[in-house]
Amino acid sequence: MNERDPIRLIAIRETPLSVDEVIAAVGDDAAGGTALFAGTVRDHDGHVEGAAVTSLAYSAHPTAEAQLRRVAERVAADFPVHALAAVHRVGDLAIGDLAVVVAVACAHRGEAFAASRRLIDDLKHEVPIWKHQTFTDGTNEWVGAGT
Repeated sequence: MNERDPIRLIAIRETPLSVDEVIAAVGDDAAGGTALFAGTVRDHDGHVEGAAVTSLAYSAHPTAEAQLRRVAERVAADFPVHALAAVHRVGDLAIGDLAVVVAVACAHRGEAFAASRRLIDDLKHEVPIWKHQTFTDGTNEWVGAGT
């Protein structure tokens, strides 16, 4: 593994996210595989049949970025990671906006896929970030970490 810190970019921010920024952050000449996951705001709730979403806002606990770093450190310790990046957006987002982007570079594609899958799964389950969805019928709901 690289002597440098493999965690290259960890952020929770209100500004729009960039796939290019995340890919550039994990660039590593020794990595033969880079896996990227980009999560976007969809126009429906995947857990409620027929629930059309009109707006969505993300909120994060003040400790969320530190918790995201701990998740990334654990992934970097469990996999042969050359470079890792994870960025999540907060605030009001529109349908189609990037909500989260993660990327992991490893020597081989299988390792990169497995590490990126663990990174996004653990981020979604452990980092205290919540989304507030509003539906076409005027109802709304909060969905939190671990759902």
